[in-house]
Amino acid sequence: MITIIFESHATSEDNVARRASGHHDAPLAEIGEEQARQLGARHQQTMLDAVFCSDLQRSYRTAELAFAGRALRIVKDRRLRELDYGEWTRRPTDEVVAEGPRRITTPFPAGESYTQAADRMRDFLVDLLRDQDGKDGHDHRAPRDPLRS
Repeated sequence: MITIIFESHATSEDNVARRASGHHDAPLAEIGEEQARQLGARHQQTMLDAVFCSDLQRSYRTAELAFAGRALRIVKDRRLRELDYGEWTRRPTDEVVAEGPRRITTPFPAGESYTQAADRMRDFLVDLLRDQDGKDGHDHRAPRDPLRS
């Protein structure tokens, strides 16, 4: 069985400016770097086998800062990106959110719909289940009886 803990990336510079990043590669804001460290502190005792994140720096930098010093694989996957707002990328967040209900099945101009983004995420989860289920990096077999070797 796979257990997934979902966490969002920390605050990016676009979040601070109230712009919808979409696929724009916005860096973390200074406050975001601190939030990432706090994320790591919250999960310090959590048994994790890997961290999966998007390939955008706000996401993987959050993971790097949060889990620095831990022997964890950080796996970047572009399917974990935020919705592609296309021509609406970096517009004010309020405008993009207001447009959202019209973009459930109809893509943003030169972007994608929420349905397309959900399909992308489903594909990631199907692959995760196929490739990772039961593979946590630990040997769960019963210890060998040295007298029966």
